[in-house]
Parts: sequence; structure tokens; C-alpha cells
Amino acid sequence: MRSAIVLGGGMVGVGTALHLQSRGWSVALIDRNEPGRETSYGNAGIIQSEAVRPYAMPHDISGLFDIATGRTNDVHYEPLALPYHLRPLLQYWWNSFPKRHEQIAQTYARLIARATPEHEPLIAASGAGNLVRRDGFRVIHREQAQFDKEVEEAEAVRAAYGVKFKVLSARELAQAEPGLSDSGLGGMQWLEPWTVADPGGLVTCYAELFIRRGGRFVHGDATTLAQTGTGWSVTTADGPIDAEAAVVALGPWSPEFLKRFGYDIPMVRKRGYHRHYSGGAPLDLPLRDAAFGYLMNPMVKGVRITTGAELSGPDAEPTPVQLAKAETAARQLIDLGKPVEPEPWLGTRPCMPDMLPVVGPAAGHKGLWLHFGHGHQGFTLGPTTGRLLAEMMNGEEPSVDATACAPARFGA
Repeated sequence: MRSAIVLGGGMVGVGTALHLQSRGWSVALIDRNEPGRETSYGNAGIIQSEAVRPYAMPHDISGLFDIATGRTNDVHYEPLALPYHLRPLLQYWWNSFPKRHEQIAQTYARLIARATPEHEPLIAASGAGNLVRRDGFRVIHREQAQFDKEVEEAEAVRAAYGVKFKVLSARELAQAEPGLSDSGLGGMQWLEPWTVADPGGLVTCYAELFIRRGGRFVHGDATTLAQTGTGWSVTTADGPIDAEAAVVALGPWSPEFLKRFGYDIPMVRKRGYHRHYSGGAPLDLPLRDAAFGYLMNPMVKGVRITTGAELSGPDAEPTPVQLAKAETAARQLIDLGKPVEPEPWLGTRPCMPDMLPVVGPAAGHKGLWLHFGHGHQGFTLGPTTGRLLAEMMNGEEPSVDATACAPARFGA
């Protein structure tokens, strides 16, 4: 029986472990915490089947000016931290030019098309159906020009990829979300995404399925991974574990971890915050406030507000400026109630400069496989790219052409 160590218990690592297991591999899933407690816990909780085009950096003068002057809440940055981000940000900016971005979107769309079909059997087998709704999510608009632009972009992706949505008048939005005190100019509803009431809980359900099927989850320190004469070894709470292959699925910590093996992989590390609020008015479906760059999602713990991107130093103290602005804006729309947690949650999104995840073998080390860098979509794409990596490791023809995701593009 072939064997593998999977480092990282988020959606990406668990998705990989399940797909390797289904191919007869003996798999040890290693994490310092319980599965689904890091980045996979803190996201917006949407399996985004509509996100066929990855987030691009603006190239228009007004968009760049809004970011530079802090006029938009989508991005917040610390000026002294910009040198730390400069190299990957410049690459990200270059890849955001329309012609290059469209090429990237072709690969991205192929992956996104597999998102819900890959989650479906795992949801059913893990008994997690109570956490998932299949009714999409809504967007509220307060500025006409922004509203018109998003509808135009939605029409383009519908024509190109068949993505389904509908435009809502202010009255229709108020009828759909009676808890709103202000429905703005109206908005949109993306019809096909699935929404999750407890993102970390869904990962936990998948991990428990992996264990029920004979997999092994062990607490351990990824930094102890070492190459041996026959493969790879890692130190865990249960002692050393050896396997012929190792998968690095450590999300935003992956590039720093891989430096010990001689790989220098650029990454845009976007910090983000969330907080839950309870005791206020009900919210039916997740609602994105386009004007203020945040999303509200009704979850088990209350309504979760999730912020946009923060660019700061790797060890910077929390600066939840965006969350404060988002909360103020949200209270103009709905009675939020009171915060559930004493302090906001903070995590990091692992975004690659070309907006595509890293999926494939490390060229310089036999049996070392890389699987990270999903940006905002690790929760959405973990099972999809988990299948791709398992197919590669098992010598199968990949079910989706994702050659553009190979680690070799970064010299790895």
C-alpha cells in the first residue's frame, strides 16, 4: 500500500487526504491544531461556483487612487509593510492585465466548475447537509455606477460560462430580506453558490469522514518534516511517521516552510478579519455590501461579518480598521445585535501572484508534493484540487487540465 503524509488540516489538506485515501493510499493527516481551525474556519462560508474569474488588481487610475488614499474598504494597507509585499504585488498587478487575466480565468473557470460536484459527495457521506444551503447569496448596491458595472460584468460571465444570477430591485431585495432596514438601490442574487453555516465545522465533518474510513489524524509539527532514504518522515505526538510521499498543504505558511528545502515561492498574504453578531434582525442569505467591501453571512454563531484584504507585516499586531468600517456600514442596513467574541478573528489568505493555486510535484525532491495558494477560494476548491493532486500522485490522467497550476512556474 502506498503511503503519504499530508501537512495541513484545512479544507485543502483534508480534501487531498480523502482523495488519496479513496485511491487506496495509507494517509496520515498532520496539523498542530484540530482540522478546520485556521484559515478554513475564518472564511466567508461560501462555495463560490460563480467565481469563475479570480480577483484582479485594478489598473484604472480611479481604482488605484481609491486604494492608495484609503477611500475603499476592500483593501487596507500599512505603508511601512509595502516593501515586504512589493515583489508578489508587482507580479499580481502584471497578471491582472486583461489579456493575461483572461488566460488565467480559463484555467480558474475549469476548476470552479468542479467545486460543487466535488463537495456534494463529501457533504452527503459526512452527514453535513444540515450546514449547507444551495440558494446562492445576494449583493446590495448603494451606488448606481458600481451597480451598473457589476451587472455588466455578471452578464459577461453568464455569456462566457453560463453562470446564473438575477437582478433585484430595491423592493425585491426588501421582500427577500425583510430584516433589512435599508435595501439601497437593490442588488443581485447569484443563484448557484452554496453557503455554509459553519465553515470550520464542514471541514471537521470531512476530517471525521476521513478518520471513519480508516485515515489517521495526528497532531504534529510540520517543521520536523525530513527526507529519508525511502521517502519522508515527520515527528508527531504519536512519534515519528514515515511515508513515501509528503504533501505540503499549509496555506499561507507554505512558502516560508519550503525555504528550508531551497524553494523561494512568492505569495501575496492578504490578512482578513471576521466577527459574529447575535440578537439582531434575521438575515436569510449571505449579503455582500458592494460599497463597503464586506460580506454578512448568517451562521451558527450569529451573523458573521468578513472583511476584505489587509496588507501588513507578517508579525504585525491586529488592526481591524476594515471590520470597524464594515460594522458601521452594516448597522445602517440591519440590526446586527451585539458582538459574540470579545475580539475579532484574524487570518491570512494565501494568494499567488498569478491567482492560481500551486498543485503538483516539487521538482527537486522526490515524493514531495505542493498544494496551496488558493487565495480566497481554498474553501471552495480544496476538494477539487485535492482530486487533481491525488490523480497526479497516483499516476492518473488529471480530470481537469490544470497545467498552469504546476509548481514549476515558480521554479519549484
